[in-house]
Amino acid sequence: MVMEERTPARQRGLDYSVERAVLDEESLEEVAQRRTCEGKPALAQRLRGKLSCSAAKLKHCLFTCIPVLSWLPRYSFRECALGDFFSGISVGIMHLPQGMAYALLASVPPVFGLYSSFYPILVYFIFGTSRHISVGTFAVMSVMIGSVVERLAPDSDFSSLDNVTNETLIDVLQRDAARIKVAAAVTFLSGLFQVALGLVQFGFVVTYLSEPLVRGYTTAAAIHVIVSQLKYVFGINPNRYSGPLSMVYTVIEVCALLPETNVGTLVVSIVSLVVLLVVKKISTALSHKLPIPIPIELILVIVSTVITAQVQLDNKYGVQVVGEIPQGLQAPVFPDSSLFVSVVGDAFAIAVVGYAIAISLGKIFALKYGYQVDSNQELVALGLSNSVGGVFQCFAISCSMSRTLVQESSGGHTQVAGALSALVILVIILQLGKLFQQLPKAVLSAIVIINLQGMMRQFTDIRTLWRSNKVDMLVWVVTLVFTLLLNLDLGLAASIAFAMLTVIFRTQL
Repeated sequence: MVMEERTPARQRGLDYSVERAVLDEESLEEVAQRRTCEGKPALAQRLRGKLSCSAAKLKHCLFTCIPVLSWLPRYSFRECALGDFFSGISVGIMHLPQGMAYALLASVPPVFGLYSSFYPILVYFIFGTSRHISVGTFAVMSVMIGSVVERLAPDSDFSSLDNVTNETLIDVLQRDAARIKVAAAVTFLSGLFQVALGLVQFGFVVTYLSEPLVRGYTTAAAIHVIVSQLKYVFGINPNRYSGPLSMVYTVIEVCALLPETNVGTLVVSIVSLVVLLVVKKISTALSHKLPIPIPIELILVIVSTVITAQVQLDNKYGVQVVGEIPQGLQAPVFPDSSLFVSVVGDAFAIAVVGYAIAISLGKIFALKYGYQVDSNQELVALGLSNSVGGVFQCFAISCSMSRTLVQESSGGHTQVAGALSALVILVIILQLGKLFQQLPKAVLSAIVIINLQGMMRQFTDIRTLWRSNKVDMLVWVVTLVFTLLLNLDLGLAASIAFAMLTVIFRTQL
């Protein structure tokens, strides 16, 4: 039986006819099953297609896993070389003060901040997919590492009582050696987490970290960073607390120790903060006329080091300085696996936060310049950077907004700029490191605090979110409060749980 249907086609002023056979239930099922079987290949065929290897498939797999093989042979020296060169030098200059400053946040000797600005960058150059982000030391990651390091290797474990002077002495060498082991272990483990998540295509996990949650968390982390630097600003020695309410206890003790402030250290801190703030404002105002921002951090590091060495601020006024900086690179050492159980939760939190920051910034610049960033490959690249870095006693890295902006604005086109910045750090490690032994720690603290301006401006999100979405504003505020009160690891877990509850709440309404 054939059914004929006629419908006027008003647009053309014509009639058209549709003819189709009328099927009973049995015939319809037969046709449907036949088409399903014809359209879908058998399981064996699908497995054969997945497991088969051809030259084209091998090449695609190799270029996907090692992206540098796909873009470096096509590198345009005429269009990119000059911009990448100046960008690499500029970012390398920034790595010096920031790497040493963020090492203080991680509670390890400053030279390990330079190592963390060298090895991971070279690994990311090979495996990363973003052309513009500047990976390396970052304040939030450093303070998360520092909280783990000081929890597992506190000063009290290396202190002894001097029977002559009745003073408490700390074995700094043993303490630093233990802290380096902890930092390397948590960094290595966080890298393994990132690689594993990338291999199982878990890059989408970052979508569950909403922008209000990430910005609220980084704002709270910035406050943690500032509080941790107060001891260097005032030249005092408060006890280090860990766990919930640790920041509250630290602020209370810092206030109690203010009468013991070292005047020389406070003067160095105030002068450094004022100089950095004023020059950065001038640099921003003249950005349209300057090819690169004024490298005030490097200038301040050099000038303060020279003044301290000439005036002997450390001996005469008790100003704490960086101290001995060993020349040369560290031999690779596999991290202490006995520490893995103690740091597994912290390592996972560091892995997630580091990836969220890097992929967010990477996608911003990818959208701006019209290329794709592979979220899963970024996880693998960051994971390998941290894993290899952990073997070379680095601490966890991510992406820095300030260095990324400099790398992009000074003409950087590819990660060749990042590789050149690593070479600048290599020269400093091998030849110039000993010149900065008289650098005051107060100057490094000032650099850290001033570089947190952008994160502190995120408080304006509250007003914006109040007008646009009050639930997102609530997530932002609750994340801030949880992270401030519960510390960085528990605060992140509680914030994610609260954000998921808001999603459930919104879907039920």
